[in-house]
This record gives sequence, C-alpha cells and structure tokens, in this order.
Amino acid sequence: MTIRPQLWLPLFGALLIGTMPAAQAQKYPDRTVQVVVPFAAGGLTDVPARVFAAMFQEKIGQNVVVENKTGGTGTIGVAYVWRAQPDGYTLLANSLADAQNLHFSTLPYSPVDDFQQVGWIVDGPPLVLVVNAALPYKTLDDLIKDAKANPSKLSFGTSGPASSPAMALAQLNGAAKTEIVGVPYRGSGEAARAVAGGQIQGVFTFYSQAKPLADAGNVRALAVAAPQRIAGWPDIPTFQELGYKVDFRGFVGLAAPKATPKPIVEYLNRQLNAVVQSDSFKSKMVELGMTVPADNTPEKYDAYIREEIVKQGEIAKMMGVTKDPGPPK
Repeated sequence: MTIRPQLWLPLFGALLIGTMPAAQAQKYPDRTVQVVVPFAAGGLTDVPARVFAAMFQEKIGQNVVVENKTGGTGTIGVAYVWRAQPDGYTLLANSLADAQNLHFSTLPYSPVDDFQQVGWIVDGPPLVLVVNAALPYKTLDDLIKDAKANPSKLSFGTSGPASSPAMALAQLNGAAKTEIVGVPYRGSGEAARAVAGGQIQGVFTFYSQAKPLADAGNVRALAVAAPQRIAGWPDIPTFQELGYKVDFRGFVGLAAPKATPKPIVEYLNRQLNAVVQSDSFKSKMVELGMTVPADNTPEKYDAYIREEIVKQGEIAKMMGVTKDPGPPK
C-alpha cells in the first residue's frame, strides 16, 4: 500500500507523540525534581520529606528541591501537583490529610484516582494520649472511669474539627462510651502545651511533641494510638493492648500526577526504597517516632491510602461531619 505524501506528516506526528513518554522515561531524570509539601516547613510532613529529599538527591544525581505550598489544610499544594505536567519532575509528599480532607470539603481532585502512588516515605508518627502530670490518672482505665462517672467533665485539646487530634478523640469516645469534650487550639503542639500548663486535662498529640513534655515531668502518657509500641517509648502501651480500638497515626509518602509514565514511577519507587530502607534514614526517623514499611510498593501504598480514606470517613461520620459543598456553581 502506498501512503499519499499529504498523510505522512500527521502519521509521523502521531507516531512521534506515541513514543514521547518512553523517550522521556529513558532519559529521566535529567534536571531538578521538585517535591511539594502542602504544609509549613518544620511540620510532621515537611521534616521526613526534607530528610528524604536530601538523600534522594544523592541517589538520582539531580537536584531535589522541597517546595512548601501551604493553605487549605493541604489542598492547595496537592492541587498544584495534580495540575502539574506528568513527567516525574513535580512530585507530592502526601499524607494522612489527603485521606481526611475529602470528607470535610468538596475537592476538585481525587487523592487516589488522580495520582500515581510511588510509596511510603514513613509510617507514623502515632498519636499519643497525654494528660497533665498533676492529675490522678495513672492509667487509661483511671481516665475512662472518671470520664464515664462525670460526663463532659474532661476537656481535651484538638486542632479543630477536621484535625487528627479531634478525630482520635472521637474514636476514643466511641470505643470507650465517654463524652470527653474537644477544645480547639491552633495546633496539636499548642494544645499539648496547654495540657502541660493545666488549662485542659489531656490531648492526643504526636510523639515528637509529647515526649519532651513527658520527659520534663509536665505530662503523663497513657496510651499510643498505633498497633505497636513506639520504639523510642517502649513502656507506653497501645490502646489495642488495653482493649480499645483506637489506631490513629500519620504517614508521609510520595506521589506523582496520574499520567506519569509507569517506567518513571517504577524508577522512583526503586530509588525511594534505596533511601528509606537505609540504616541512616531509619535511624533519623526513629527519633521522630516514625518507621518504614518493609514491603514498599506503589500498589501496597495505593491500597493503604484507600483503606485510610474509608477509615477516616467512618470517623468523620461518627463526628457528625457534614461536608462543605464548596463554592456555588
């Protein structure tokens, strides 16, 4: 069959476009990679992402720049990556907030269907239930007995209704049949300091915030909201050990826009694991109460986030949350 000359150009263009992703994947990476953190510098998503980025840069032989694009409880930064070119040069440090936000607001994107998950950077840290050290509660059962005997007497700090401390408190109230009242603060760190100062009785806060206050004798840790005890705090039992279904811990991972070529995602996963499975990286994360899953594949990470979305939705429903429909159309 003879192809007419006037058809050569469109056919050649179609073939060229079809081969572009493969060509891009073969030379990737050949310039700076941007990792977007949707929260402020120094936070629980930012710190492990920056440690990872510094070591990741050495592995891939290109500059890796962390950009903090904050606002909208993390949704501004996520939307930025969602709209980015799917070429592997704009990546997202996603987190537990992505599994929570869609239950509180109408989002223009799906945190799973509109992204290619690369893998975990870290699992954790878990939330830790702490109370003011001057209170008589030596164990979780002491606290729960008093809370049941005196409904609404106890106040726990939160970071607002859509925050992890508030949702963990809802889990505890549901599991223990208590009515502990949530009091909003600007962050879990501020709430933890209020507990240390005696303004409120307790709070669910993260390991890195709780441990220094406990070491100083200002708060007492009663239970860890994770399946296993924290390596750096082995004498604090888990809620599950004590008979309560309360499991609330963060995570940070790496994701790319949905249309990113599969060879690039596979390359990113290999290099990510070379970093996060190293003794050097793990030792830095243990100090923050974080761990690294051993079986760290894009498929496992994707399934994990989907499970977290279901779990966070159940907690939001328990809290009586009504989703914000977003701006009028």
